Amino acid sequence: MVVHQARPPVKYQPSTRTATILAGLALALLVSGCSAKYWKHSADAESAQLIREKMPSVPNMDTNFTIEPQPPIVLDALPIATEPEEFLGIEGATERGAKVLPLLTALEIAITQSRDYQLQKEQLYLQSLQLALERHQYRPLFSGRVSGTYQTQSIPTDKIEVVVDAITGQPKTVIESDALLVDQSLVSANGAISGSLLLATGARLTTAFTTDFLRFLTGDPMPAATASAVGQITQPLFRGAGYKATMENLTQSERDLLYALRRFAAYRKDFAVRIASDYYAVLQARDTVRNAWADLRRSRDNVRREQAFADEGQRPLASLDQFKQAELKSETGWVDALRNYREALDRFKITLGLPIETRLVLDDRELTQLRILDPGLKQDEAVRAALVMRLDLRNTRDQAEDATRRIDVAKNGLLPQVDLVARASMDNSQNGNVTLPDPKRYRWSAGLDIDLPLDRKAERNSYRASLIAAEQAKRQLALAEDQLKLQVASDLRALEQARRNFENAELSVTLGERRVEEQTMRMQLGRGVTRDMLDAQADLNSARNARTSTLVGHTIARLNFWRDLGLLYIKDNGSWENLPTMAPTPKS
Repeated sequence: MVVHQARPPVKYQPSTRTATILAGLALALLVSGCSAKYWKHSADAESAQLIREKMPSVPNMDTNFTIEPQPPIVLDALPIATEPEEFLGIEGATERGAKVLPLLTALEIAITQSRDYQLQKEQLYLQSLQLALERHQYRPLFSGRVSGTYQTQSIPTDKIEVVVDAITGQPKTVIESDALLVDQSLVSANGAISGSLLLATGARLTTAFTTDFLRFLTGDPMPAATASAVGQITQPLFRGAGYKATMENLTQSERDLLYALRRFAAYRKDFAVRIASDYYAVLQARDTVRNAWADLRRSRDNVRREQAFADEGQRPLASLDQFKQAELKSETGWVDALRNYREALDRFKITLGLPIETRLVLDDRELTQLRILDPGLKQDEAVRAALVMRLDLRNTRDQAEDATRRIDVAKNGLLPQVDLVARASMDNSQNGNVTLPDPKRYRWSAGLDIDLPLDRKAERNSYRASLIAAEQAKRQLALAEDQLKLQVASDLRALEQARRNFENAELSVTLGERRVEEQTMRMQLGRGVTRDMLDAQADLNSARNARTSTLVGHTIARLNFWRDLGLLYIKDNGSWENLPTMAPTPKS
């Protein structure tokens, strides 16, 4: 009969070694348990530091850059629309009590609440994290691992007899009937701490400290502990050696963040122009409603007058019907213009990042204050300024330098791989009581690790591709400079075209008003021609719309011109500095 009997456990006193292991385990758990809020703040702080480092090299960068959501702009201080506009019809009542939004406030709201603007900031932030990670690769890197195990097993204490099985002929273990089984408990633990450092020469230094611990809680009370410390340095002598090859990834990441900051600074200029363009487009749509309403009122007056003449038998019904059809056409135009205005206003709210139900009216004074102004720069002066100030052109120039630098890196990949490897280690004395490696128990070695360049097809292709990329980058730079010159010339032509179109539109309005007045008098005297009256009204309405369109077009063209020169300076609140302008020279 086999009796299962457990021996009383030996009283266990944790050793210093065990305490150290448990402390390491607790520390690892503590570090891994850092709150997500801590890591968020850590990323934000490092990103802000990296962006501040690069900011002096990027003119007109947002000095208050952050991706944290900003508090919404309070609209309570804005003036309120009190009287509804007649030209808006019954929808004019919806504007009573609405906030009147000037352009400056619209720009401030846009940089605070625009979804697209926030997306661009986040893209810049993510680029800074890429640099943070790359810099991290060139700093001392440490890792740690700790594991522990508790185990219990039953073992016989008396002699075990091995006999041959009569049936199978195979040996088998037979426990004597009076053998005792006892529980044996043991605890084991192991841990390792390692470190790695990449040097600017291409050398990589690695160190590791490992330990294993075993103690029987019952059975054999003697503990066993081993520990070792290892250090190794690997220095490339040809391929992968030197500052350029080693630091290429970090160098490119540094420049990529600079490029991202320049792109964001250029985006701020483009964004301000786009917001201004959308703002004036809404005002232009509102002015179109106003002109359509004036045209509709004239059409109704014509119908009333012609109806009176027709009732007296002084006008044929065909003439009256023509005016009625013109009235229906004018009303359709007014309804369409009103719809377009309301939709343009709602789209503008979305662009600003405001809820679509926000009650807003854009300030009509912004439209009446527009003037035709000449930038006062000749084409060659503008081109010289743009070649110096355009941030995207700076990026293109620097990217051409990147392509040239990568040729040397690719050329390095053609060299043989010859690494000098040196290694040293220490072990403990393995007597169970010594927990640290013994300097007397050391080993070291040194040698070369050689990979002969027998197969360099991939490296050959990379090198040739780098040469082609450098040539492409040079052509891209030349193309970018030519396109910049073309863009400046096009901007100046657009300004001149918009100026002349505005002058023509203004003259057309004057002529149109005179024609309508004349035709109205002729119709009242019974001498007018219906078609002449209708044409005069249609031409006047078109001329008024064209005058507003060309005035807005010239303003946006001027902003585009300063932006394309890189001279549009954007303030932190989203508005731009006053631009140097001069009145146009009167035509002789």
